[in-house]
Order: sequence, then C-alpha cells, then structure tokens
Amino acid sequence: MNNNWLTLPQRINTHLSQLKDQDAVDLVVIGSGAAGFSAALTAAIDGARVLLVERTAHVGGTTALSAATTWVPGTKRGLAVNPEDTPERVATFLNNAVGERSNPQLRQAFIDKGPQAIANLEDHSALQFQVRLLHPDYLSELEGSVLCGRAIEPQPFDGKLLGPNIDLVRRPIPEFTVLDGMMVDRDDIFHLLRLTENFKSFSYSMRIILRHYWDKVAHPRSTRWVMGNAMIGRMLYSYIQRKGLLVTHTEVTELIQNENGIQGVVLEQNGKRISLHSKRGVVMASGGFNRHTHRRAEMLPGAKTEWSPSAPGHTGLAQDLALKAGAQLGTGGLSHAFWAPVSIRKRADGSTASFPHFVMDRGKPGMITVDSQGRRYVNESTSYHLFGMAMQAHHGHTPCIPSWLVCDAGALKRYGIGMIRPGGKALSPFLADGYLKQGLSLKDLALQIKVPADSLEATVARFNTMADQGVDTDFERGTTAYQRANGDATWSGSNCCLGALREGPFFAIALYPGDIGAATGLMTNEHAQALNAKGDAIQGLYACGNDMHSIMGGVYPAPGITLGPAITFGYLAAQHALRRLAA
Repeated sequence: MNNNWLTLPQRINTHLSQLKDQDAVDLVVIGSGAAGFSAALTAAIDGARVLLVERTAHVGGTTALSAATTWVPGTKRGLAVNPEDTPERVATFLNNAVGERSNPQLRQAFIDKGPQAIANLEDHSALQFQVRLLHPDYLSELEGSVLCGRAIEPQPFDGKLLGPNIDLVRRPIPEFTVLDGMMVDRDDIFHLLRLTENFKSFSYSMRIILRHYWDKVAHPRSTRWVMGNAMIGRMLYSYIQRKGLLVTHTEVTELIQNENGIQGVVLEQNGKRISLHSKRGVVMASGGFNRHTHRRAEMLPGAKTEWSPSAPGHTGLAQDLALKAGAQLGTGGLSHAFWAPVSIRKRADGSTASFPHFVMDRGKPGMITVDSQGRRYVNESTSYHLFGMAMQAHHGHTPCIPSWLVCDAGALKRYGIGMIRPGGKALSPFLADGYLKQGLSLKDLALQIKVPADSLEATVARFNTMADQGVDTDFERGTTAYQRANGDATWSGSNCCLGALREGPFFAIALYPGDIGAATGLMTNEHAQALNAKGDAIQGLYACGNDMHSIMGGVYPAPGITLGPAITFGYLAAQHALRRLAA
C-alpha cells in the first residue's frame, strides 16, 4: 500500500454541476456500498475516470450500517491464520451448502478471484483487513467448513482523515453505538463489560471513552470508526485520493442504450438533468430491491418495510432500468432475501429503530424464543438467516410473528436483550413504551405478552430440565461449532448455549423477521456482466452486490457472504470493463 494515503483530502465536489451535459467518463458506478466502491476503486486504481452515483445524501449503503465482515476464502491474511484451507475445501463447502441453487461457475469465479480482489485493494488503497482466530462458518456441521480464516474484517479507521468529508459517510445504527454515538466492535464490548474487573480492560475502555467525548467537542461526530463505517471510510478516503468523481442526491433516470449496448446514463439532481457518456459501461451496485414497493410485495409478502434494518437507498429503481434494458432476475434461490430476527422501537424523533438480533442475546444461556402459544419452535442458536426463515415457516401453521424472546433477570443482567445493554439498568423507558415486557412470575409475563400461561410455564420447565442436563433434545441447541462460538465461554454449565430461566422477574421482547439484504438480483456471468433472456451478456452493463443474483442462492452459509462476493464481483466488473477500454 502507498504510504501517502495519510494525506488529508480536500472537500470532494458532490454536485452534478461538476459535469457537463454530454460529458464522458470511462465508467459509471451506481451505488456506494462495498460493491460500488470496489468497482469504482478498482477502476480508479487502474487510472480510469470514474463517476460514482449515490441517490441519498450519504455514501455507504447498508455496508456502513453493518459489521462489514467479509467472507473471502484464500486471502493472504486468512491463510496466515488457517494455512490448511484450500480452494478445493471451499468448493466442497459451498457445493454442500448451496448445491444447485446457484451457478457453480460463478461460485468458482468467486473462489478463484476473491483473494485477488482483496489483495488489489490492500496493496493500492487504505482498505486494510484483520482476521480473528475464531470466526466459524455458520453451517459448521458441513464438510468443508472451517472455524477461522475465511471471514475478514476492516481494520479500525480514523474518521478525522476524511477532513471536511467526514459527514459523507452514513452513520451507524444508533442502537449499535454507546454513549450517544461511540462505535464499538466485539473487542470493545469485551473490555467495556470488564471495565471494573482488571486494569487492562479499564485502561482500554477509558482510552476509547475519553477519545469519544473529545470527538464530540472537536468534531461533528465520533471519529474512531469500526466495522462498516471503517470499511466505507477507508474506501471513500482512497477514492478521493484517486481523484474519483462522486455525486450524491442523484438519480439515474435512464440507461442510454443502442445496438452496441449500454452507452451511458441520464442523471438528475435537484431538477438538473444531464446525459453522460460512459465509454465502457455502467456498473449496477444500488443495493437491491428491498425497498421497491411492488417487487417487495411480490417477493417478500407479509414482511413490513419497517422491519428491514437495511439502508434507505435500496429502492430497486436502478434495477428497473436494467430490466428495461433486457436484464433478467435470477431464480431458484432458497429465499429472495437474507433474514434476521429484529425488534422494533420508536425513537424520540419519530423514526423507527429496527434492531437485528445477530449473536448477542438469543442464543445465550437463560434465553428462549416462543410463539403465540408459548412454545419453542426454533433452535435459538442457529444463524440469524435460518432463524428468520424459521419464523416465517412456522407462522404458516402457528402464529409467531411476533415471536417472544424470553429471559430471566440473570440473563438480562449478564447479556442485555435487544437494545437494552448488559447490566439490567435503566429499564424504565423500555418498559414505559412497551418495547420490554416484565412479569414477576412466568404467569405474569404470559399475561403481558398474551400467550397461554400454562403453556409458557411448561415450556420453561421442560427447557430448564434440558439446560440442567446440557442437552437440547428438542432443537439441538449448542451442538455445532458455530453455535458454541456464540454461546458464553465463561458459562459454568456443560453447554455454553443452555441455561435455565429461574431468576425473576422475567422479561420478553417481540421479534419480527427483518430482511437484511436481497438475495434475488440480476443474472450475471463470471465477469459480472448482466445477462438477457437468451443468456447473452448485455454489453456495457454489469451488476454486483445485492443488485446481482446471489452466488449463494439465498443460503447464508458463513459470515460476510454478501460483502465478500460484492467486493469480488465489483472488482471483476471493473476489470472486465477496463479490458474493454484497453481494447
């Protein structure tokens, strides 16, 4: 990586006025999440004149809101942690997990080219990754899975390095921060929970807390960025350094097409419209269909938009333009979307908070999930995607939307629940607005959540017996490496995912199936070229990220399986487009 990346950038011009009608660039990229930035940066690194188009005020899309875990097997950093992993083992795993639900040629392209995409960014941009010693594939029971080395994460980033561009990056979900805006990752959480237990955690915690409060005085926002903000911050920084063009608040209203393929775009910003020629193509990376009114109703029936924690820019309108140009949506996936159980709460400003329950609570000891009849129906330690799908499947014969995540006082204090932090304090606002339900006994709690009291008591009694024995004979909770990795390693019982609910009062919050990203998207080939109904490439039209039909076929086999392919196929799209440019 070039050591000059620490140079403070100037304010980037995001106005359409920087371009003239009938102006020309080498490549247009629609959407500024990880996929869009990967394509734009790859092209800019190779010297192309690139325009990145973002329809909202902020760059980053759902990537900026996420943990930014990126599943790319075979990277240099990953192999340093797990040198025994091989492409053949990865292929075996994906064949077992995905099978015929996606094109195996595209999966192989991902396996072959993913490490190159990551190496190119690490060598030529500020985007740098790190790897954890334990980060299992979600379907860890399948042959070919590993416990570490495939999932990589962006290193923390100092937002001050963006200078006047710091507010361009979409801020994280407020409920995922602490102390009014301080971003935290799993390392931070580990030390913050042990702040009073040892000097190392105290010193670590005080250092990041004091920095946060200084940031609140000196800057428009906290500047110690982790996870999704770190990834987008690093990519934006590098894109600015590479003199990339960026417009925000800008709609692509038309793809300009002739017999030679896609030739450019029509852009609109604040009533101003221009036509722009793109010499070698347009890359679709707008985030998918999740907020498209009609397609959402067709593909995700019954799933309310407010349940989705995805970014607001994923309207699917750019996809509509691609479909009009002859592109086709993929078929055959397990699901049209990827899912997570979410809890919902109204914020003070009237907006809705959709909080994804990934790993911090539902699979921990002292917690169970029940349906409207007070009965368990799912392995609470399974992946969030399978949990969300199980909710929808079970709802078909026993109402379970919402379901109820139930815990006792000990579990609430130890792990927190949803938007409520560990420690069990300051519960009054959550009880007052109904986000949290409380009962002095299980019977009292059952009345609060409107489930049969005798059924809930029987469910808890049965679960407590299994928890004491350390074996969930009903749903096999805590039986895979992935599930155990998300349990409580300090738990005194024989199963780190199982603990009885005995200490009153008892608590519950409502869970809903929230779509966290699109799985169904535009059909492409191994170069990320969009395909028409005959299976032929539409010249000059590419798709990546959630605009592209998932190579995972609606399956969620491992952490970061959206961002890994997003970055890889963004890279492949730009590489192919620039080869056309060179030709």
